[in-house]
Amino acid sequence: MQTTAEFFCAYCGEENTTFVDLSAGGYQSYVEDCQVCCRPNILYLRVDEDTLEVEIDSEFEG
Repeated sequence: MQTTAEFFCAYCGEENTTFVDLSAGGYQSYVEDCQVCCRPNILYLRVDEDTLEVEIDSEFEG
């Protein structure tokens, strides 16, 4: 099951939308490029098992 969630780029601060695979577990991390400045962000996702609400933290890669 997939959903979308928003994160703020660690470099430029712009809001981005990403697809989240809810079947991949409650804690996930991966790298995704910013849709505005194209720089790589490490995303740390937490999915609430009851509400399926997604929280994302981002940080600089490298």
